[in-house]
Amino acid sequence: QLQASGGGSVQAGGSLRLSCAASGRTFSDYATAWFRQPPGKEREFVATCSGSGGISSYADPVKGRFTISRDNAKNTVYLQMNSLKPEDTAVYYCAAAWGPPNTGTKYYHYWGQGTQVTVSS
Repeated sequence: QLQASGGGSVQAGGSLRLSCAASGRTFSDYATAWFRQPPGKEREFVATCSGSGGISSYADPVKGRFTISRDNAKNTVYLQMNSLKPEDTAVYYCAAAWGPPNTGTKYYHYWGQGTQVTVSS
């Protein structure tokens, strides 16, 4: 089970940190990822990292602005979002899957409930 939190409303240029708490499994065995779904659009990949946190990958629109990290002792993955833009407005979802990191939505078996991020200009 994944529980996402930390969304909210910010002005462009601001920052937010999303958290995703996991329960029930050996968290370090699972790759985790963040996806987002902008209004009226399909869900899209944002960032992913390996179970150890040592390998990460980002979608081009967020490179250099977003950072995915995890604390396996707390069974939590984070998404630090800086320099936010209006086009970052979306519902953000965390996801997890046993194995290496992946950018595809179909790869992930476990999903959080989503948290809304709204960036105003």
